[in-house]
Amino acid sequence: MKLDDFNFSLPREFIAQYPTERRGESKLLILDRKYGKIEHKIFTDIVEYFSNGDVLCINNTRVIPARLFGKRERTNGKVEVFLLQKIEGTVWEVLLRPAKKVKQGEKILFNKKVSCRIEERDGSGKWKIEFSPHVISDNEILSLGNMPLPPYIKRETEELDQYRYQTVYAEKEGSVAAPTAGLHFTEEILSCIEKKGVKIVRILLHIGIGTFRPVKVEDITEHKMESEYYEIDEESALIIDKVKKEKGNVFVVGTSTTRALETAFYNSCLNPGEGWTEKFIYPPYNFQVVDHLITNFHLPQTTLLMLVSAFTSREMILRAYEEAKKRDYRFFSYGDAMLIL
Repeated sequence: MKLDDFNFSLPREFIAQYPTERRGESKLLILDRKYGKIEHKIFTDIVEYFSNGDVLCINNTRVIPARLFGKRERTNGKVEVFLLQKIEGTVWEVLLRPAKKVKQGEKILFNKKVSCRIEERDGSGKWKIEFSPHVISDNEILSLGNMPLPPYIKRETEELDQYRYQTVYAEKEGSVAAPTAGLHFTEEILSCIEKKGVKIVRILLHIGIGTFRPVKVEDITEHKMESEYYEIDEESALIIDKVKKEKGNVFVVGTSTTRALETAFYNSCLNPGEGWTEKFIYPPYNFQVVDHLITNFHLPQTTLLMLVSAFTSREMILRAYEEAKKRDYRFFSYGDAMLIL
């Protein structure tokens, strides 16, 4: 398939700049992929679609405050340091903006006590830096940062983003973008789902900067995903396998969770463990684990849109998106939700 097959028009006013006033109040589009039927609900209605014996699988990654702002020691020019992942000790892999102005060996100052040295750059535009003092902790480094809102949110980070750009079940720090389908859930909604006899299992996939990067090749099969770290514990794998064998339904929250599960399914079962995935899901694809998918509305020409198109069909997804626009749904990270049955 070609990149342009996944393009659609989206006026700027549909892009959510803020979350709803309270979690769980977003709109919810129900898409029945068997019949192509569309219904319109609110997110709290999602509880009614679960049955005793089902599983809800969520990604318990936690977003780090990845955007640090400093000044070049020599020129006093402003530099943004975007943390990608810790390598070891106080050495991190980062993006630098503006990248053209910084040089290897240069020092960036964050405050009177904390700085970093630019070590080296790789071929993909990422840099390696080392923080000083060498005894600085990860928490001290992260305390300097701001939440990494996506570039299509055209405003400065605010206090509300510290908790609204984080799921209520976030636990393990490591993502530079939120698993946004999970932002709609409240503790009350999760409790109501559990009371219906549904088991909630937590797996991990740390979302990397690749989630913001567009596909740039016309033949989408030539696109290469960036590696992302995942973990699936033995208990979660056993629960999901048991439900699959007993013909229950596996509801999965988000494309990140989906990719981790589909990566770990081989030899006819879901395999526990940890590792790195570069799995790229696009049409046609035979899903092994996911029965129903909870997701947001995605950007044109992105791997996220390609994944949900593989779960239904490109034509069905684009038709649902057009219907959503007619109903004034809000798109992208802070936008409304979709449940694909």
